[in-house]
Amino acid sequence: MNLERYRPVIPGWSAFLDAASRPEPTVFRVRTGRISAGEVRVRLEDQGYRLRTLDGMPDFFQVEEGPRPVSFTLEHWLGLIYVQQASTGVAAPALSPSPGERILDLCSAPGGKTTHTSDLMEERGSLVAAEVNEGRIRGLLGNVYRLGHPNILVVSVDGRAFPENAAFDRVLVDAPCSGEGTLRRRGGKAPNQSERFMAYVARVQEGLLRKAIRVTRPGGTILYVTCTFAPEENERVVSRVLQDAPVELAPLALPVPHAPGLTSFQGEAFDPRLEGAARIYPHHLDSGGLFLARLTRLDDGTSPGEGAWSPVPRVFPDDGMAAEEADALVRRGLDALEGHFGVDPAVFRGLDWVARGGRLWLHGAQAWPVEGWTPGPWRAVALGLRAMEFDTRGRPRPTNDLLTWLDAAVTRSGVDLPDDAMRALCGGTPVPWGEELGGLLALRYRGAVVGRGVTTVDGVRSEISKAQAKDLAGIVDGAGPVSAPPSED
Repeated sequence: MNLERYRPVIPGWSAFLDAASRPEPTVFRVRTGRISAGEVRVRLEDQGYRLRTLDGMPDFFQVEEGPRPVSFTLEHWLGLIYVQQASTGVAAPALSPSPGERILDLCSAPGGKTTHTSDLMEERGSLVAAEVNEGRIRGLLGNVYRLGHPNILVVSVDGRAFPENAAFDRVLVDAPCSGEGTLRRRGGKAPNQSERFMAYVARVQEGLLRKAIRVTRPGGTILYVTCTFAPEENERVVSRVLQDAPVELAPLALPVPHAPGLTSFQGEAFDPRLEGAARIYPHHLDSGGLFLARLTRLDDGTSPGEGAWSPVPRVFPDDGMAAEEADALVRRGLDALEGHFGVDPAVFRGLDWVARGGRLWLHGAQAWPVEGWTPGPWRAVALGLRAMEFDTRGRPRPTNDLLTWLDAAVTRSGVDLPDDAMRALCGGTPVPWGEELGGLLALRYRGAVVGRGVTTVDGVRSEISKAQAKDLAGIVDGAGPVSAPPSED
């Protein structure tokens, strides 16, 4: 689309063009469930970064200067920060999630808004993250595990086919779109999408929004979001839904600069209530573009009930393991964590374990709808953190994800590694160690647990995956990771 068509409706047109033509600054969000914003700031400023807080956006920082990209830091590798556009950081707070609620993200990968929502929920409640693309699901899981969110259930499904017999308190529809709001990644040029594509994507968007309404309880909230300027994908879609769906538009009062939604465009009139939607342009936050419309579900007697929700069982429904066998795995795993690694069992208060494929996941979901959903084209992928494996002799082996998440709770069987030792381990070379060590180890680097190791006849050997070891080696050398997981959302 030609951006000129937006000239009459974008306030501050020259400022819009100026911002769109410049590279976008790097912004990141702090993973507040694991570290404070103040501590992150001190750690990064000690490394030579100059950071600026963002008005109206707690826990977000803009990087004004630094020795290397912030994604090349140990803090990013450990999941303590998430690189995210400032504009997209407005979405999760606008959804207004609360601890203990049941929330659905209908188009969740790569996970920026999903994990932000989990942080705002204080990881209490149930957050279902749906995604249709298998490649994007892997990126989503990578971010869920890296950041350490135990209350997220990842589901493989086209959002339009999502099961309808479980009611949610809030639903986020971060709909696929033409992506005009990402124009700064293309030197200020918007994607050139065909009219056929625009018509197709608008149908998908409307289908997703209507699905979200059907699975939201009366009084619940639906937030519709796109990263495009096109009214055909924004106001027109919401206006059509407002005509006949049991919803009311709830005006947005965002704590950041924005423009109101459009009530007309190029001679086409939209529902006048859409003035209460919000448009964020690149010059508002020195970021990308975003459209947001918040809806409240009305009670017309057709919403799903609570019957599909049930306690999370000890074993995934598609697994043949008996519950008693899974209980035994949990006991062995907890005994190893307490006896060998010195982990206080109180760390797991409010959390539980679920078995699948002979492994254990640690989760904090207070309930889930999986067993109550009707059969269909969907698949439950993972719940919480991949936490415990068992070797051929049945001995528990905590995963790198779990040990990193536990961090300071690991008080035994740890080794603190200097740069040269960490570099050698990342390269696959065992490191001789003078102390008497035995069995599995927690590897620490710069004071943080970075993964699992093991004692061999040659010394300490790393059991961090090859891909992660390459990335960590780049951080040790100051060059940055080779293949950092997707962060930008």
